[in-house]
Amino acid sequence: QVQLVESGGGLVQAGGSLRLSCAASGRTFSSGALAWFRQAPGKEREFVATISPSGLTTFYADSVKGRFTISRDNAKNTVYLQMNSLKPEDTAVYYCAARNLGIVTQELSRYDYWGQGTQVTVSS
Repeated sequence: QVQLVESGGGLVQAGGSLRLSCAASGRTFSSGALAWFRQAPGKEREFVATISPSGLTTFYADSVKGRFTISRDNAKNTVYLQMNSLKPEDTAVYYCAARNLGIVTQELSRYDYWGQGTQVTVSS
């Protein structure tokens, strides 16, 4: 059974940093694209960042570009999200996602597996 487990969320002041991790088990995702999405209260889940199997291709939402960095360690079957210069509007539950295909995409429906989410709260 495939499982994605996020960790690293928490409460941080505006301007601070957090690093999220998502460890996969049950199968390897070294050939699949990985991504982070987030969902704020009362809002739809939205794309944050995605990374190709090699790690050479990444895409970011405009709202996080220049502040967040996605990376992966295929040997550990883990994807990371380094979040710097955090803002109150970054407050949300953050979800990692994986797909069987190696093509990166921002479309939520294209991802096959999802984690349970980790809460990130940024205070002003």
